[in-house]
Amino acid sequence: MISAAWIFAGLVLLLLGAEIMIRGAVALARRARISPHVIGLTVIAFGTSAPELFVSLKASLQGSPGIAIGNVVGSNIANILLMIGTVGVVTPFVCRGAPMRRDGLVLIVATVLFVAAGIHGVIERWHAVLMLTLLVGYLLYCYREERRAGAEGLHAREVAEFDQVPTSLWRSVAYTVGGLVAVLLGARLLVDGAIVVARVAGISETVIGITVVAVGTSLPELATTVVAAIRRHSDVALGNIIGSNIFNTLGILGVVALVNPLPIPAEIMSADLWVMAAVTVAFVALAIRLPAFNRPWAVVFFLAYAMFITNQFLPAGAWADALDIASF
Repeated sequence: MISAAWIFAGLVLLLLGAEIMIRGAVALARRARISPHVIGLTVIAFGTSAPELFVSLKASLQGSPGIAIGNVVGSNIANILLMIGTVGVVTPFVCRGAPMRRDGLVLIVATVLFVAAGIHGVIERWHAVLMLTLLVGYLLYCYREERRAGAEGLHAREVAEFDQVPTSLWRSVAYTVGGLVAVLLGARLLVDGAIVVARVAGISETVIGITVVAVGTSLPELATTVVAAIRRHSDVALGNIIGSNIFNTLGILGVVALVNPLPIPAEIMSADLWVMAAVTVAFVALAIRLPAFNRPWAVVFFLAYAMFITNQFLPAGAWADALDIASF
């Protein structure tokens, strides 16, 4: 019960800490007259992914690669299936614009790189350098394209979603520092609690990482996506999802593996990594070809995520046994 309370407290701190930290950092960046494009590409991207980063880093340093890798894999899947599945029921996601194709293709390249490192068995430091180099190159290219687009750029409009930020300098600093401390504390509570719960319940750390930890660390992205979708800024909402997955794959794995090389658990390689890759490719292909993710598509995505999560807690071969019984 105490460990479950740690997990809950960690999730709350991650969500509130990330939200407060982002608003404080956005306010500081605006006071420094940093362009909205740079704020969107760096401050908001880092802020919404800070829970995944600190949780994966904490887990890796504690010798729990299942939680570290599972967090990224599970977050990427949740960002696509769960967010489209829940938010899309409220308001459809409209798929349009060149940034969608550009960012979608970068996400596929990042996913292929992740899969290749997984086949290698370990995300080495040279993999990490390659990932971070690709991320920096992508950010620089986006910045150049966003400046051409001006105020109509995707990331500039993303920054505009944060319309309630502290106005004074000391409050901005307090928001930023306080939010960061809350995220760090939340990451510690969540990882420590997840490890204990996994051991007591007889569930692998990888499963806990893919499910509880991944959904918890995805809450900041879900919050910003819901707000954008409710305001009918569906292109910004969809951009949040794709951008978050790019940052998760290249930024988080890159930073964590640079500090401490990450072995890929056999559980991840057996199915979950391939599910993530398939979901990512299907999502990008549909986003490029479909005019919108309407409610029927949202239901499909949500059911797919429900099946994925259910399968995590079922013994191996349970679906095959169920199909055999049904056919009999």
